[in-house]
Amino acid sequence: MPWRKLLPPPVSVSPRWMMPLCLSTVALLLLGAAVLPLWTPGSGLGSWQQVPGEVGSAAGRRRVTGPAWSQSAEGKTGACCSGSPLQGRRKSRQWHIELQPWVSSYHSLEEEAARFLAYISSSQISCGKPDEEIGSLELTQEPWPICLDSAFHLAQQIHRKQCRVYSIGLGSEDKRFEVEMAKAGCEVHYFDPSINEAHIQKSAGHWYHRMAIDWRDPNPAVIAQKQHRTTKRLATIMSEFGHRKIDVLKADIESAEWKILENLILENVIEEIGQLVFAIHLHWPGFEISGNDTDVVRYWYSLLKELELRNFKLFHSYKDLNKPQIFLRKQAFNASSSYVLSWINTQWR
Repeated sequence: MPWRKLLPPPVSVSPRWMMPLCLSTVALLLLGAAVLPLWTPGSGLGSWQQVPGEVGSAAGRRRVTGPAWSQSAEGKTGACCSGSPLQGRRKSRQWHIELQPWVSSYHSLEEEAARFLAYISSSQISCGKPDEEIGSLELTQEPWPICLDSAFHLAQQIHRKQCRVYSIGLGSEDKRFEVEMAKAGCEVHYFDPSINEAHIQKSAGHWYHRMAIDWRDPNPAVIAQKQHRTTKRLATIMSEFGHRKIDVLKADIESAEWKILENLILENVIEEIGQLVFAIHLHWPGFEISGNDTDVVRYWYSLLKELELRNFKLFHSYKDLNKPQIFLRKQAFNASSSYVLSWINTQWR
């Protein structure tokens, strides 16, 4: 056999006319890497972004393949999220809520309910006349009032256009509070797992996020099964968004508020919030709250007392008479099934 037949076939060489095409392709790839924004965890690929001023129209949305919603720097009005996770600096967490003593040795539901209802119906601090320059806003009106007394920090933050608001809801159609806060110049983030897109910009500094706030981070196996939904603790979201503090936290989360409040207290996130405006629901104990009715009311009361120990003072209580008048599954104590409570952190700076 001739020795030439033992050699491998010659390697083909691209013609010289193909070399400029290859170089052009490489140049385009390098240019794309320099121009396109980097993707960050949580931004989601292929999400839709709302163009300000064209809410609700197909023409008012544009496709974004990276975190266009997170390119602004932290602290600027209209910025959404820095995308640079914060390093933890909170105090070490506590592991449980200290229960308040029983009203009496009888452990009576009537006594516990009377103490609790009296507590949520009595203001602990006076919120004076709103600052004149922002007093025309509808932000001091029920059912979601905030305190705009110039003696407290929020009014100053609004003047500086440096206020930040987180609002947590579940499919609520009433967005007047969020709209008014955005008009006042605040950076507003509304979290609702029922919205269609991952992130929507409604107007300058006003964002919707398809997220649910929970008192624990979800099981990774559940995340894999439901990739279109995002459920996280508030501390996790603040860290991922690069937000150190929140001026106002508003929440109407259908009986999840008790465990959310507990989590905020135990992880010391509560100290990074200026005002709380929470709807509380009393028609049943709430998610993952065990014990008999007397135990439940004592736990509710202890949780709110813990807020007071963290320098939160109740300045407004709204009893919703449009909701069923039910207290722990029965008509009793002349109580409504829903109240909106507003607190101010007197040590907020």
